[in-house]
Amino acid sequence: MAYFFQQLINGVALGSIYGLIAIGYTMVYGIIGMINFAHGDIFMVGSFIALILFLILLSFGVTMIPLALLIVLLVAMCLTAVWGWTVERIAYRPLRESFRLAPLITAIGMSIVLQNFIQVAQGARVKPLQPVVTGGYELFVEGGFAVILSNIQILIVVTTLILMTVFWLVITRTALGRAQRACEQDRMMASLSGVNVDRTISLTFVLGAMLAAVAGLLYLLYYGVIDFYIGFIAGIKAFTAAVFGGIGSLPGAMLGGLIIGLIETFWSAYFSIEYKDVAAFSMLAIVLIFFPTGLLGRPAVEKV
Repeated sequence: MAYFFQQLINGVALGSIYGLIAIGYTMVYGIIGMINFAHGDIFMVGSFIALILFLILLSFGVTMIPLALLIVLLVAMCLTAVWGWTVERIAYRPLRESFRLAPLITAIGMSIVLQNFIQVAQGARVKPLQPVVTGGYELFVEGGFAVILSNIQILIVVTTLILMTVFWLVITRTALGRAQRACEQDRMMASLSGVNVDRTISLTFVLGAMLAAVAGLLYLLYYGVIDFYIGFIAGIKAFTAAVFGGIGSLPGAMLGGLIIGLIETFWSAYFSIEYKDVAAFSMLAIVLIFFPTGLLGRPAVEKV
């Protein structure tokens, strides 16, 4: 039982990271109906920005961990948001009214561009970071196995809950959230009603990139090592999570992320780690057979 609870804790922490990335996918799809396959690489860029900021702060002798984390978090969110806005402005906006396959091809192209840019700029080797958030709590011991809840896992879950609450308030209680919901229903009517559609879509990309930056920082702190390829792997997992929970649904994205994280963790713990991705994608296929729109997705209704 102790081993089970330890894997449950690990799965929730991993799933929280996937959920933060998945929200970016589901937001963009909900408004413009496009899968932003470069979003995983925006997450990767955010993790590299966080790593560089940590190294700069350490070189200047900043040893207060809470202060360093706050500075890295805010600066990484801002810089990654600029990347997200630039990608939307250059690669996606000119093709918004084109045939549906064009933005998809562009998204894959931007993913390759970002991967190779980071590979050339930072090198292909993995980049380690010394442990920043250490320590934890021993919950209980059973059969000589201790269940440990680490401080970084607490930080991941608490940060995810706070961001989900803030994001829900933004979507439901602010003018930006109303504009996003209007664009999701009908962009033409939203434009005729005075909503700045271009600005709303750009801000949606910016918010998604900021969440990806937070996920990148948490991933860096949790695993302590990154490379230029983590964006592709994490992006595919997060996209799977978004589809699993119901793409277009923010709670569904978070739920899908948690489920994918738990499936990976428990499969790796009790079966073979080499087939954890097979287990996750197989579960996705099974769910979509019975729930074609995902667990919390709503079927699209076309009025004629």
